[in-house]
Amino acid sequence: MPDTSSAPHLFADVLARVHAACRALAAEASWPEGIDFSRVVVEPPRDATHGDMATNAAMVLAKEAKAKPRDLAERIAERLRTDALIAKVDVAGPGFINLSLKPAAWAEALRTVLREGADYGRVRGGSKVNVEYVSANPTGPMHVGHCRGAVFGDALASLLQFGGHDVTREYYINDAGAQVDVLARSAFLRYREALGEDIGAIPEGLYPGDYLKPVGAALAKEYGDKLLAMSEAQWLPTVRAKAIAMMMDEIKDDLAALNIRHDVFFSERSLIETGNNNNKVAETIDFLKAKGDIYEGRLPPPKGAPVEDWEDREQLLFKATAYGDDVDRPLIKSDNSYTYFASDIAYHKNKFDRGFAEMIDVWGADHGGYIKRMQAAVKATTSGMGALDVKIVQLVKLLRNGEPVKMSKRSGDFVTLREVVDEVGQDAVRFMMLYRKNDAVLDFDLAKVMEQSRDNPVFYVQYGHARGHSIFRNARTEVFPELPGDSGKRIAWLSESAVERLSDPVELDLLKRLAIYPRMLEAAAAAHEPHRIAFYLYDLASEFHALWTKGRDLPYLRFIINNDADLTKARLAMVQGVVSVLASGLAILGVHAPDEMR
Repeated sequence: MPDTSSAPHLFADVLARVHAACRALAAEASWPEGIDFSRVVVEPPRDATHGDMATNAAMVLAKEAKAKPRDLAERIAERLRTDALIAKVDVAGPGFINLSLKPAAWAEALRTVLREGADYGRVRGGSKVNVEYVSANPTGPMHVGHCRGAVFGDALASLLQFGGHDVTREYYINDAGAQVDVLARSAFLRYREALGEDIGAIPEGLYPGDYLKPVGAALAKEYGDKLLAMSEAQWLPTVRAKAIAMMMDEIKDDLAALNIRHDVFFSERSLIETGNNNNKVAETIDFLKAKGDIYEGRLPPPKGAPVEDWEDREQLLFKATAYGDDVDRPLIKSDNSYTYFASDIAYHKNKFDRGFAEMIDVWGADHGGYIKRMQAAVKATTSGMGALDVKIVQLVKLLRNGEPVKMSKRSGDFVTLREVVDEVGQDAVRFMMLYRKNDAVLDFDLAKVMEQSRDNPVFYVQYGHARGHSIFRNARTEVFPELPGDSGKRIAWLSESAVERLSDPVELDLLKRLAIYPRMLEAAAAAHEPHRIAFYLYDLASEFHALWTKGRDLPYLRFIINNDADLTKARLAMVQGVVSVLASGLAILGVHAPDEMR
């Protein structure tokens, strides 16, 4: 049996063996010192007919070995063919190495699943990461577009935590721009309405939704008619603060309906109104000036913009082009207020100052043009020590039986997140928001996600978990009355199974799928792509359901064989492996794993 005590899972074990073979060759042939073996990877081949695993070792080490990749691949393959775990080694193309493992490897992989339990695939000792997501303007309730970014960011944070990182979930409150002044004026109109005034139609430029009526009522209750006697300059800060506070409470409640909770809510206004002349935006601008990254200059008009719309003036500019952006960027508006970009620079510098060298921002589809300048700013303010990855979340098309859903009356012009969650449930929303890559437009059909069929991925995956528990219940009735109901005790009992008896090709395929799970998580975390988990879970559930279906037609493949207790116990161990991995993946996505489907 292979020794996996030093490796948490099969792919890591095989990678260690490939590394050992390469190091032995390096010592034998006196390769240069300090070769970076971390570039050598072991992963599933794109074509399953090529074997169980593939490595790029010869391709990435050929230069240091001063050999042709194909020749080096043959030398590495020769060493790997003597490994007790490996059944077959083939060299393909210019130097790829394909590996086929012995059946005992897959039995041991299942034992690893059972042994590790909820920690199967978990990594420890990662870096500190800030994931900022949602960050919707506090001007109204969350809509279905915010929903996708919220779920994506939350699942990404959970994935990174499972991958060993110290993750902080953050929400940036845009409470310092012109839009919150519009919010305040809109709320003041509802305040007058709450006092009995007929306000008529909501003027253009103000927020028309009914969601501000409670804000108006709260202001009327707290202040009576006192605000009416004030000038706008006097009542605006009071109304703005109240409206923002109430909107943020509602946003937090909406996010809680999706089981999303942030660790930090960071106020944009705090960067400017910090007291004692401690203006963080001004400090950041001074910091960049001292580095020589800011100058007074003129910008050419934007391409395609009418000349009469262009303000040709000397202004304060950030040398964004020195850090990879297309043009330099203004920091002060003509009215001497800061640009949004100036505040964003200060905010990201603040993140770095709080210890986050690794930052991930989740933005909406309309912010794609902002990425280069923000990454340039992070390079400048961190002297290249900080890194910003921006994940763009594309639009959600909300449908019902293929037809667009009408707008919400409460919000005025969009469907709210809460309306969707209330209709289809938290699990369906979370899973389906992740069942497309984040930068692809998502069609979300409210009717489809309620179907109990293979065409509804969240049902199909959850049903896989429930089906596993149904098999346990049947086994307890038919063969093993002693089969524990408690998960931990059941796993311990099943760990003694003769899992080497799982030898049918369809069983081995299922074991191979389980063995890929840690490698998939590792790749998903590195790419910041939690949708890979949803895809994997659907594939795993599909193979499990297919094996169950085959058992109806081919009795020897059934999970419960009444006259063969040892084989039944081995297959129950395999079912436990499926159940454990489905539960693990669903937990990372924030989706429940039910024992029964009701």
